Amino acid sequence: QVQLVQSGGGLVQAGGSLRLSCAASGSICSANGMGWFRQAPGKQRELVATINSSSRPNLAASVKGRFTISRDNAKNTVYLQMNNLKPEDTGVYYCRVLGFSYWGQGTQVTVSS
Repeated sequence: QVQLVQSGGGLVQAGGSLRLSCAASGSICSANGMGWFRQAPGKQRELVATINSSSRPNLAASVKGRFTISRDNAKNTVYLQMNNLKPEDTGVYYCRVLGFSYWGQGTQVTVSS
């Protein structure tokens, strides 16, 4: 059984920073790619960032230069560092094991202007 437990998030003013964490347990290993997605109110869920087994990151154009994705394989944890946040970054953020239907519980990020 795979479980993804998210932490972090909250309310921040525009220009601020937040860090999200996603701790995996169960049959997950460093060979699995991981991703962060977000869903704004009334919009479809969108891909924000991915990281592969070699820790190579890939970021959506809208967050490139502001967000960083990383992983600590010893802790089975993936991070999303979000800097210079904008109101349009507001939404519920989810982590996922790529290629599988394992999702975190979701974390609210709200950026006020």
